[in-house]
Amino acid sequence: MDLIKRAARRFKDNPAILTGNTTISFSELDATTARIAEAMRKRGIEKGQIIALVMPNSSAMILLLLALMKRGSIAAPMNYRFPASRLQRALQQLKPVAVIGPESLTRDLHVPLKLTPEELTETSETPPSRHIDPGTAQQLNNETTLSLDTLSTIIHTSSSSGTPKAALHTLRNHCFSALGSNENIAFAPGDCWLLSLPLFHIGGYAILIRSLVGGGAIAVPAEEMNIDKALSAYPITHLSLVPTQLYRLVKHPDSCKTLKSLKAILLGGSAVEPALLQEASQSELPVYLSYGSTEMSSQITTTPGPTTTITAGRQLRFRELSLGKGNEILVKGPCLFQGYLSGNAPMLKTDKEGWFHTGDTGAFSPEGELHITGRTDNMFISGGENIHPEEIERTLCAIQGIRRAIVVPLRDQEFGFRPKAFIEATSEAPDNRIIIETVYRRTGRLKTPVAITRITSWHLLPGTEKIDRGYYKRLAITC
Repeated sequence: MDLIKRAARRFKDNPAILTGNTTISFSELDATTARIAEAMRKRGIEKGQIIALVMPNSSAMILLLLALMKRGSIAAPMNYRFPASRLQRALQQLKPVAVIGPESLTRDLHVPLKLTPEELTETSETPPSRHIDPGTAQQLNNETTLSLDTLSTIIHTSSSSGTPKAALHTLRNHCFSALGSNENIAFAPGDCWLLSLPLFHIGGYAILIRSLVGGGAIAVPAEEMNIDKALSAYPITHLSLVPTQLYRLVKHPDSCKTLKSLKAILLGGSAVEPALLQEASQSELPVYLSYGSTEMSSQITTTPGPTTTITAGRQLRFRELSLGKGNEILVKGPCLFQGYLSGNAPMLKTDKEGWFHTGDTGAFSPEGELHITGRTDNMFISGGENIHPEEIERTLCAIQGIRRAIVVPLRDQEFGFRPKAFIEATSEAPDNRIIIETVYRRTGRLKTPVAITRITSWHLLPGTEKIDRGYYKRLAITC
């Protein structure tokens, strides 16, 4: 299957990409990516080979990713904000045959072949007949036949405490993810989704596939353009955000007015604080809450409509979901990835019934909605009791004036570990003594932080808006 050619046949001259003053239709997208795929072939890029991309979001990056899809190569978009040494370690595991990116970002990387985006995309701006012989031009017009089970991407997890893992996906994984998402939140011709998440993140890449499947356009702002400016520059109807991004936007009345007019704001990536959702609700923003993972090709559950209460929503179509021992969330289905890259092959660990163990814990409401309660690898033992930091964080965030909280274990001679909290608070928050007393009354002694540190800005994982929990575990020892 050629997803791009299929989209061109269905959606023809409808816009696929909006960037600056340029609009690329689905028909143009098909022709352009075919020519880029041919340029890749001439440089020795073949089906099944891993090609890394080290570059920020841009229309060129979208064209390159889709050209690799046409070629049947495996695209591995990388976090370009990582230092060269960290990128090099990741590349040593991937073993790509080439890296595509601006020279400023690839200069210090050691790979067999380096290509700039311009080397591949500039040849696509002129009709094929001026570059390619008639026989090859005819070949480009023939639909590429790729199995849905063709390996398509390697996308790294955005682990908040451990080392990111390289997750392999097929076309089938991405397609069924998009089908289930679009069934819940329609994304069709006339709609426009802002590319507000990086393409090296599953949440950003998933927008591309939703567009090919549903026919909506993708708006690609310049790297330096912030979200509120992009909202006024493009006819946005759909928006994907993580809580940090929404928090910044709701502080601006003009942004709230624009956000209110959208069809959907898909919020995920990390826990949502009740105060933030309340603020969004008061501004009548169409917020859909979701729970997803790189391993399940993006969304797993999403609310069926805009919500005013904290929930991860209901299981989307083409996903299977269950709770296992200790209420761990188990998943399977056509969206489940092929495994983590290990040597030259993917490694997928599932139980005997085919369930993948996410490491997240949850519970179902009587209405069938999923509530995320924590992560098994964040849990620690204090005085013989299992302590889930997320429970304490929710208790802290329920106190007026506390916007966000992170709780980490602090080693203790008597109890093994005790909780320590880092909080972001407004002037409305009580002092630390009252906060500790409040948590003690609501949760008991073992779940009460022995110390609270107030911070004004969070240390985030590079290239993401996720708080680096590992950083605060290390910081707790020193402060």
